[in-house]
Amino acid sequence: MRAMILAAGRGERMLPLTNKTPKPLLKVAGMTLLERHLLRLVNAGFHEVVINASHLAEHIIAFCGDGSRWGLSINLSIEEEPLETAGGIARALPLLGDAPFAVVNGDIHTDFPFERLTQITPAAAGAHLVLVPNPPHHTKGDFSFALNAGNNEDECSSGLLSVAAQGSATLTYSGLGVYTPQMFEQVPNGKYPLRPVLEECCAKGLLSGERYGGHWEDIGTPQRLNALNQSMIRS
Repeated sequence: MRAMILAAGRGERMLPLTNKTPKPLLKVAGMTLLERHLLRLVNAGFHEVVINASHLAEHIIAFCGDGSRWGLSINLSIEEEPLETAGGIARALPLLGDAPFAVVNGDIHTDFPFERLTQITPAAAGAHLVLVPNPPHHTKGDFSFALNAGNNEDECSSGLLSVAAQGSATLTYSGLGVYTPQMFEQVPNGKYPLRPVLEECCAKGLLSGERYGGHWEDIGTPQRLNALNQSMIRS
């Protein structure tokens, strides 16, 4: 299985840190977020990684090289301007092949076992997402488990997903998932968000997910990055 790391965003909420440094190259406890992902992908058995880059792309290119220093083969998908998640994945499809592939957001920090991604087989033309408890900055969540008769929503930890509805127990998309190339074949060229693609999969019953309760952080602001660094120093 190949993996794609999303690293093209401008990181506007992370300003001023991202004026000169792409967000995935910001450091947690002395190591960049991007290198942390690469090392964990290697340890999980991945050999080929695609990384998209746009904002300060030259920094990503220089940092990654061909990937050989991590024992990886890295291909870069360069975007003249950030194409958002679905647009970026669609642009990179020729590098990702015909089989399902893992996707990792470049701006998260987690101990989720990446080898688990290699064990997931999503529905044909569908996807499987890793979900986490809603963080304080995203209390509404993204998805709920589509319950079968007799299932308890509070106990459900995996299964088909539905779009979060008012009053339902929701979870947040972690930025980790396994996708099929067929999901993105109809995505138009240019900027395109991921949400409509996932909602279409939900409507067709092709989107599954699982709940992960371990460590996960969305490194979206300088304050969150600083808090994570401080917590790692204390530990």
